[in-house]
Amino acid sequence: MKTVTSFVENYIKTKPFLFGALSQGIINLTSLSRNMMPELEKEFGKSVKQGAVVMALKRLSVDMDFRLNHKIEKVLKNLGEITVRSSLCDFTFAVSETILNKQAELISEIQSFSDVFYTSSRGVNETNVVLSESASHLVDKHFQGEKLLQRIDNLASITIKLPKDNVTIPGIYYFIFQHLAWEGIVINEVISTSCEFTILVGGNDVDLAFKVINDLKKGQPQQ
Repeated sequence: MKTVTSFVENYIKTKPFLFGALSQGIINLTSLSRNMMPELEKEFGKSVKQGAVVMALKRLSVDMDFRLNHKIEKVLKNLGEITVRSSLCDFTFAVSETILNKQAELISEIQSFSDVFYTSSRGVNETNVVLSESASHLVDKHFQGEKLLQRIDNLASITIKLPKDNVTIPGIYYFIFQHLAWEGIVINEVISTSCEFTILVGGNDVDLAFKVINDLKKGQPQQ
C-alpha cells in the first residue's frame, strides 16, 4: 500500500545529494515539500496535504541523521593515517593474455627503485597501473605491444586507513565521496582493500581533497 511516508522516502533515496543535505538538516522542508507536491499528487491521483509531506520529511530526516551520520561519523573520527603522494601517472590497458607477465616484469624492476609509488587494479576488460612519473618510462618499456586505452599525468594519490569495523557499516565511501563531489573534485581512480583505500585526483585538486577528508576526520563541518 502506497503511503505519503513511503513515497517521500523513495523520492529522497533516488536523489543522493538531497539525501545527504536532508540528513544534515540544511534543507527547508516546507520548500522541499512544495516542490514534491506535483509528483506526489500525480502518483496518488488525488490532492495531498502539504503538512503531511512536511511531517514525513521531518521523521525521515531524524531517522537518517541516526542511520547515516552518527554511525559513519564515529568511523570517520577513527580514520588512521592519511598519506599523500604527488607526481603520478595512471595507465589504462586492455586486458590481454600477456599483460600479467608484463606487470610481473614491471614489479620486479621497480623493486630496485627507492621511493617509487606503485599500485594496480584489474577489471573485466581493463587493467590500471599507477606509478610515480619518475618511473613511468618503465611502463613504456615493459608494456610494449599492449593496447593502451588511456594515460593521465599529473595525478596525486590520497590513501586513507580505515578502522576494521568499516566493513560492517554501510555508506562510508558514499559519505566521503559526497563531500568531495560537493567541492567539485573529480576522482580519477579508486583502489581499495578491506581497511584502506586510495583515490587519485588531479594534482591541482589534491590540497582541497586532503582538507575535505581531514576535516571529516576531525569532525569539522564543510565550509
